[in-house]
This record gives sequence, C-alpha cells and structure tokens, in this order.
Amino acid sequence: MTLDELKTLIDEAVERRLEGWLKSKDERSPEEILESIRKHRWTPPPGTPSTLQMLREDRDR
Repeated sequence: MTLDELKTLIDEAVERRLEGWLKSKDERSPEEILESIRKHRWTPPPGTPSTLQMLREDRDR
C-alpha cells in the first residue's frame, strides 16, 4: 500500500464516520429535546451530599 492509498483509505474512513455521526436519529427539534430534558431533570433532595463530597468520602475510606 502506498502512502497515497493509505491517505485515501483514512480519508474515506473519516468521511464514513462523520456522515454517520452527523445523521440525526432523533427527529425532534432542539426545542423539543431541551423541553424533554427539563421535564425529566431530577434534583436530589436537600441535604444530599454533592458528588465531590461523596468522592472525598470514598477516598478517605
């Protein structure tokens, strides 16, 4: 395989990957997606330790 063939092969692989990544599988609009995120957001109860606090507790064990 020549260097030019390798470059072409890499370019084709990158193009295929980008095309697949850019194709949206979700037909909803960005506004609909954001609204869904807002509706499904979960807030922990008051007094729940933060992620940082839990990591520090685990580290100190």
